[in-house]
Amino acid sequence: MKDFDAANNIQDLQYFGEFGGVNPSISDSSTYTFLSAKTMFDTFEGNTEGCYLYSRHSSPSNLYLGEALAQLEGTESANVTASGMGAITSTLLQLCKSGDEIVSSRTIYGGTYAFMKNFLPDYKIKTSFVDITNLEAVEAAITENTKVLFCETVSNPLLEIADLRELSKIAKKHNIKLIVDNTFSPLSISSQKLGADITIHSLTKFINGSSDAVGGVVCASSDFVNSLKDVNSGACMLLGPTMDSFRAASILKNLRTLHIRIKKHSENAQYLAENFEKDGLVVKYPGLKSHRQHELYSTMINKEYGFGGLLTLDVQTVEKANELMELMQNENLGYLAVSLGFYKTLFCASGSSTSSEIPEDEQKEMGLSPGLIRMSIGLDHDIKRTYEKMKWCMKQVGIL
Repeated sequence: MKDFDAANNIQDLQYFGEFGGVNPSISDSSTYTFLSAKTMFDTFEGNTEGCYLYSRHSSPSNLYLGEALAQLEGTESANVTASGMGAITSTLLQLCKSGDEIVSSRTIYGGTYAFMKNFLPDYKIKTSFVDITNLEAVEAAITENTKVLFCETVSNPLLEIADLRELSKIAKKHNIKLIVDNTFSPLSISSQKLGADITIHSLTKFINGSSDAVGGVVCASSDFVNSLKDVNSGACMLLGPTMDSFRAASILKNLRTLHIRIKKHSENAQYLAENFEKDGLVVKYPGLKSHRQHELYSTMINKEYGFGGLLTLDVQTVEKANELMELMQNENLGYLAVSLGFYKTLFCASGSSTSSEIPEDEQKEMGLSPGLIRMSIGLDHDIKRTYEKMKWCMKQVGIL
C-alpha cells in the first residue's frame, strides 16, 4: 500500500530561520506581544491566524513540528505534546465525558492501560478491554455509550496487528472515533489511509530516534486539533501537556532522517528474526511468515519501509530473560532499557517492566509470558556480526 509519499512530503517542507538559516529559528518565548489590544482579543477568540498568544497554546517551533507530522500521517493538522501519554490522555478526555465508554485493545502500552483501567473510572468513564484481532468481540463490546475505539497498530508488546480497515468500518457503523497509536510503525503504516480518525505517536521513540527527548503528537482533522487547543474547553490547552520549543526543534531535525532509519531498523530486525527462527527460538516478528497476521500486515504496510524494528523472544522465565539481557549488555550488543527506536538495540522483559501495570492474571490470559523479551533492534552496520554475538550469548545462558 502506498497512497502518498510521507517521506517526500516531510522533505519538501521548507522552513527558514529569521536570518536565512537552513533550520527554522527556535522560538524561545513563553508569551508574545501584540501591536493592538484588539488583536490580542481576537487571538484569544481563535480568530487571528499567524499571531501567537502563549506557548501553552502554540508556538512557532511547535507548529513547525506539528505541520511536518501532519504531513507524515496525511492529516489536516497535528498538535504536539510533552509526551506520548500527554497525547493519549488529552485525546481521550477531549472525546469522553462522564458516562461515556471506550473499547480498547487488551494488549497496549502499560501506561495507556493504567490510565484507562485505574484513572478514568474515577471520572465515570469505563473501558472494555478486548482481543482486538477478534472483530466480533470488538463489535459486541460497543454500547450506546461508547465514544472511542482504541488500538495500537502493532501492539505492545505482543506484536499483534490491528486490522485498521475492518476496525474503521466498525467505528463508522457505530459513529465512534477510531484512535490508533502508531508509535511502533511510523512510515511503515499510514493509519489515516486505512481508516483511522485520529493517529497518535510517542515522538520519544522512532520518530525522534536518539532517546534524548520525550514528546507526543495527535494527528487529526483541523477541527479536532483546534478543539484540543480551545482556550475554554481544549484538553491540551487546559491540562497543559505543552512541548518545549527546544525539544520541538530537535525532534524536527531528527524527523528528516526517519525514512533512512526505519528502513535499517526493519532490515536488521528481519535478518535477526529469520535467523532466530531457524535456530529454533520462539520469536515473533510481523515480517515472518509464521506470524499469524503476516498476510494481513503485508496488505497494510508501505513495503519499502519493511515490517518494523520490534521483535520478541520468549525464553519462558524472567530469570532466564534477565540473565540473557545482562550478558548481551555486557557484550555491548544493546542496552537493558525500556523505550525503543534508539540507534542501539534496547531490550526489556515486558511483563515486569513496560507492561507491569497489567495484572499477572491478565498478562497470562493475553499470552504475555514472564520470559518475553521485547527487543527494539538498532541500526547496527554489520547485523550478521551482531547475530553471531547474540547467538553466542544465548549458548552461554543455555537458551541454545
